[in-house]
Amino acid sequence: MTSDHAGVVYDLDGTLVELVVDWDAVAQDVQAVYADAGVAPVDRDLWTMLGEAREHGLYDDVEAAIAAHECDGARESHLLPYADELAHDGRPAAVCSLNCEAACRVALDTHDLTAHVDMVVGRDTVSTWKPDPAPLLHAVDGLGLAPENVLFVGDSERDAVTAERAGTDFQWVE
Repeated sequence: MTSDHAGVVYDLDGTLVELVVDWDAVAQDVQAVYADAGVAPVDRDLWTMLGEAREHGLYDDVEAAIAAHECDGARESHLLPYADELAHDGRPAAVCSLNCEAACRVALDTHDLTAHVDMVVGRDTVSTWKPDPAPLLHAVDGLGLAPENVLFVGDSERDAVTAERAGTDFQWVE
């Protein structure tokens, strides 16, 4: 990683840690929330169901169902090589994740990384999700830096698009 940037923002899952989450089980639990409310989520994937939950008045219950799995998965997560970069880099650092903020914090605590992170932005921290730039910009602002002085490190096309939209540089995890 280059030192040309004043700060670094990391994605969490797939970048710093690998959450141990059975996403099929999460989707089944979310489908059960819909079914219990009498709403049939026909042929919807997990993230579409989350995105549509507000229009059905189910957002809090759907978010809670997903977050419970993510927090459990964060406790069982596996450390990835970029966690060493975070721990030894010394620059201001943040996490910007599509996972809920609580799961991010659990994973950071589980692997003794909390002291190395100045800001955590999860899916529920701001009102929009990656690839919208708002979560990344919120993390950058929390570091007190300008986007052009920040590197965003991630593992997905969504992360790359988020960085481009936010005006930060981007680096893929190796």
